[in-house]
Amino acid sequence: MLRHPLLRRVLPGIGVSSLGGGMSPVAIGWLALTIAPHSSRGTWVALAVAANLLPGAVGAIALGRWLNGRSGPQLAGWDALLRAVVFLVIAVLGITGTLNIGLYVALIAISAVLQAWGKAGRYTMLSELLPKEQHLAGNSLVNVMLELSTIFGPLLAALIIARSGPAWVFVAVAGTYGLLAATYGFAVPPEARRAVVRGGASRSAGLRAIAGDRALIGLLLLTFGFFAMYGPATVAIPLYVVNELHASAATLAGFYTAFGIGAVVGAFVSGHLQRWPLLGTTIGVVLCFGLALLPLGIGVPTVVAWTAFGLCGAIWGPFPTTTTTLFQRSTPADILPQVLAARTALTGLAVPLGATLGAPMVAVLGARGTLLTSSLALIALGVVAAACVLLSRARPAETDQEELVMEGKR
Repeated sequence: MLRHPLLRRVLPGIGVSSLGGGMSPVAIGWLALTIAPHSSRGTWVALAVAANLLPGAVGAIALGRWLNGRSGPQLAGWDALLRAVVFLVIAVLGITGTLNIGLYVALIAISAVLQAWGKAGRYTMLSELLPKEQHLAGNSLVNVMLELSTIFGPLLAALIIARSGPAWVFVAVAGTYGLLAATYGFAVPPEARRAVVRGGASRSAGLRAIAGDRALIGLLLLTFGFFAMYGPATVAIPLYVVNELHASAATLAGFYTAFGIGAVVGAFVSGHLQRWPLLGTTIGVVLCFGLALLPLGIGVPTVVAWTAFGLCGAIWGPFPTTTTTLFQRSTPADILPQVLAARTALTGLAVPLGATLGAPMVAVLGARGTLLTSSLALIALGVVAAACVLLSRARPAETDQEELVMEGKR
């Protein structure tokens, strides 16, 4: 992938913008804390985080009629440009002291409207530029960059906040997205930016394409279930550190760092899985992730818990690569951007849904009980998915045998 003549020109922009993406969650939450009324800071932080996730799902459906027929670089470039402009506006208003919390949440929501299309465009571009046998390696390389950003992005954001304040983080993030938009606009040749997919399709074309393919439905349900069942753990882990381990914020940072390091390793390894059955590997990720999360639910020393969560990250690492590759291989090129945008929109709803369920679960079960429940649910999901695949493959064999028997009788 690093020797590919076109990808070599695009990858630096993707890498730098990934760093900006890693900085964004810290900046979004911290600036909300800074400008929100003290009595309702928790509510506004939750709204700001939701505004960075949910509008992408709406945009994936509502803007389909206008964005269908666009090439991968066009979609990814427009998303990057929108992010750069809106984040720069937030930075200017924040630095000048004229940003109020309501306007801030609205601007975050506007910046995320094209998020699903941007992700779809990135992987559609890889599908357009690379032969089928190189899709897995290309997806893996991009995902390695994304996972690396989860390690270094928050640290860099924290440094900027400590020296200059959260608004200046948005200056840096806007710059990274501006560089990515320029990369898609100038580093990608005009013939690669030209629309190569069918235009004029309905805004629900991606959803209808998924609904008409049993394999894609199953893969989408597996992904949605994975994200939703892990969601309560994201709420439980900070409380687990405070209530169960009686530890500090440094211990919590250790969990996230361990997960990020593991995810980078897993994403890198996924590029070398060409000979592995991708569907079986994807189901195995879900099952093994649940098993790796289990030690946190049964109560173990901190170092063991860190190790287990780092293993969760390593197991998670291949998941984005294998699922994206399966969608690329199962979807015709003329409908791929719509399908990937629809997938991103639907799975994007799973994370906030799971996190929402996490609050009452923690109240009833406690942090450790919630982690145990999440772990067991993921294990069950993996077992059910594996059973469904085995049954679906056994039925054609049984049907063929019955036909042979009937033919012998005739």
